[in-house]
Amino acid sequence: MKKTLLLSVVASTMIMAGGSIAPVEPVVETPAPVAATSAWDFSGQAVVYYQTAESGEGSLFDQENARANAGVQLRAVNKDLYAGIGAGVEVSGLATLGLQEDVVSGIMQAGSGSDAVGRGGWISQAYLTYAAGNTSFKMGRQELPKALSPFAFSESWNVFKNTFDAGLVVNSDIPDTTLVGAVVFKGNFNGLATDMSSFSSINPDGETGDDTPVYMVTAVNKSVSDLALTGTYYYTSEIAAGEDLNIFWADAKYNAGIATVALQGGTVMCDALADDTTAFGAKVGAKLGMVNASVAFSSVDEKGLGVFNVGGVKTPLYTQMVLNQGVIKSDADYVKVGASANVLGGTVIANYGYAVANNDDIVDGADNNPAELDLIYKTKVFNGSTTLLAAYVMVDPDTDADNTNVIRVWGRYNF
Repeated sequence: MKKTLLLSVVASTMIMAGGSIAPVEPVVETPAPVAATSAWDFSGQAVVYYQTAESGEGSLFDQENARANAGVQLRAVNKDLYAGIGAGVEVSGLATLGLQEDVVSGIMQAGSGSDAVGRGGWISQAYLTYAAGNTSFKMGRQELPKALSPFAFSESWNVFKNTFDAGLVVNSDIPDTTLVGAVVFKGNFNGLATDMSSFSSINPDGETGDDTPVYMVTAVNKSVSDLALTGTYYYTSEIAAGEDLNIFWADAKYNAGIATVALQGGTVMCDALADDTTAFGAKVGAKLGMVNASVAFSSVDEKGLGVFNVGGVKTPLYTQMVLNQGVIKSDADYVKVGASANVLGGTVIANYGYAVANNDDIVDGADNNPAELDLIYKTKVFNGSTTLLAAYVMVDPDTDADNTNVIRVWGRYNF
């Protein structure tokens, strides 16, 4: 079945992906007009997800340490519902298959706040689309990819992605340049065991109760061969103590043939805070025989709000790993080395991260150097219809606390 949308964007690399930086690709593409059709395209996925985490309490696979979900997601897309207006809808549902009785004690996501084990569903996407020349519009509940919106994006690490109530405009009239404008009103939050059916304002007004939207403008330029430059600006009014918030973020990726190089950086500014946040990062990747290798570095100062995603827990930093967001998002210099190879009928990924400077005195004093090891195996089976992932994560907090060991396993059947 077809699974394309009228507004096509290249999604960010999954949080758990490793290896070298991919060759430079367009971050955002404006689709060409399509022939009129009244057909609906139907697709979806079924997911089973299990995770267990042990930190000195019991054994790794004890029921008290484990969480699980089973979920189904159904979507329908019509590119020309009427007079060139398209539509898309997606519904998501979660359950546990009874695993909470004997195997696990918690859930990864909840479908509704009224059910003790998270059973329930929600409308995860519902939008209208329209294309006029080189301009495309998408209005309604939708996913936002990290490459397009680094501070408000849909995270893929959990059972299902979070989504946003937003309006999106993409234009490619300028040669080698794509312009994107967005206004974001609400979103659900992709955290551990959070209620995905709850959509709240990104910036609520505490006095009136009205939603104050977040505005975003992104520009992508590919005038220079093998070089992609992306700049993003966010603005929202009176987010704290009556003061406005401004975010500037830039990303550059260059494919030099023998290696790929990427740079990122920006600032988060609000007059209600004593200081602004500044951050930068770099990544170099190369293919060494059958191995894709990379090294990345990020530095975020201790001031302001840090680097964040309003729709979840991850960051847009190159050093993001499976669980290290709490370390790298603020007050840390961090190094990540990684390698991946296509072996054993799939892809084997190994990443190691280390805080070379971490002055966060919230956790057991100051100047500790937390580290993380991720070992991941990912493969496709049943003629590519099903993706399987198995991961082991070890987190060393470099304090008196025990290391955390995590096993994560999931399977996704796409239909």
